[in-house]
Formats: sequence, C-alpha cells, structure tokens
Amino acid sequence: MNFKEFFKKFNLSIKNEDLIRRAFTHSSYSNEHQAENYERLEFLGDAVLELITSEYFYLHTDLKEGDMSKRRASFVCENALATYAREIGLDKFIIVGHGQEGNVNDTIIADVFESVLGAIYLDCGFTKAKEYADQIILPYIKKDVHFLGDYKSILQEMVQTNKQSLIYRLVSESGPAHDKTFKIEVVIDGIVYGRGTGKSKKEAEQKAAYDAYQKRAK
Repeated sequence: MNFKEFFKKFNLSIKNEDLIRRAFTHSSYSNEHQAENYERLEFLGDAVLELITSEYFYLHTDLKEGDMSKRRASFVCENALATYAREIGLDKFIIVGHGQEGNVNDTIIADVFESVLGAIYLDCGFTKAKEYADQIILPYIKKDVHFLGDYKSILQEMVQTNKQSLIYRLVSESGPAHDKTFKIEVVIDGIVYGRGTGKSKKEAEQKAAYDAYQKRAK
C-alpha cells in the first residue's frame, strides 16, 4: 500500500507525495542519502496537535486551565502518540537508514505521528488535519485511557498481592553519551512480562512496566 492509498482511509486526498514521504523520513536515512527528514514537520505537527486537543478540551469539558493541561498532556505524550501510530499502521511506513534498522523505537514512532500531522496540515489544511486527528485520538479520550502514570508503582502493587518477585533488567545500552537508548525488561518470577525502550533507564523502566501492566491486567 502506498501513502495515497493509506490516507484515503481517512478521507484524505494527498497532493504532495514528496511532503508526505519527508514526514516519514528519519534523520538516519537523510544523513545517508542527503534527503530532507521529518524534524521540521514534527515541530509543526506538535503545534497542530496541541491546538486540536486544546480546542477539544475547551469545547467539550468544564475543566479548569490546569486540569485541561493535565488531560491534554496524557493524550499527546510519547506513549500516546506511539500507540496511535501503531494502531493505524503509520510505523510501517517509516524510512530509516541502515544504522537505524531494527531500532525504530517509540520516540521515533511518536515523532512521525506529529510530522505526518504537520504534513497533512500543509497539504490538506487545518480542517482535514483536525478530522484526521479526531478519528484517531477521540476514541481514546472518550474511553479515558491513561497514558501517563507511575506504572512501576502500579505493577509493584500488583505483584506484591501475589508475593511474586519483580526485577527490571537492562537488556542493552546503545548510542553516544549525549543520546543513549536503553532497553529494559520486566521479569516477574523469572518470566519476561514487558519490554521498554527510552532515552533514560527511568523512561525505559516505566515503558516496560506499562507493557507488563497491560498484559497482567487482561
């Protein structure tokens, strides 16, 4: 499936295919091929996403400013954006260089969700960008899905109830000192229940805990 066919599912008629392709292009690929990457589009998409979600909470809730900010933060955090992108299959279109192959983590996937939204805004206008985002995000808002939270503490409480052992195991550490990526596994009674990747051990542990929590809560 090409980009145009994919976006037809969202009632979008893409005119500038080069722009959309750029929205999927990671810097590792652009460095190898002297092509443009998604970073500028990500910056724009972040602002478009903030406006769309801010408008929703303003129009559809009576929450105070601080509470609206907290609610919005949950639905535009990295975990949320990566979840949206995976659900609709955006992650399958991401273009990376040889050095990044096999390491398309949640950070990259979340960035691409924003960059694609920025590209849709430029190519189709704000109304279409809003319709696209609403189709994807509103079901999560209406279900009150919690994307932010201390899942390490939640998971600890769950295993303590059953008197099980719980450890976080560092699987790998890669990248330069200023831009490291950590992969963590959650092991409960000797069984790997969750995995997480992040730019810090703390972030990776929280993601691994969230992964394990989802499996244990089913």
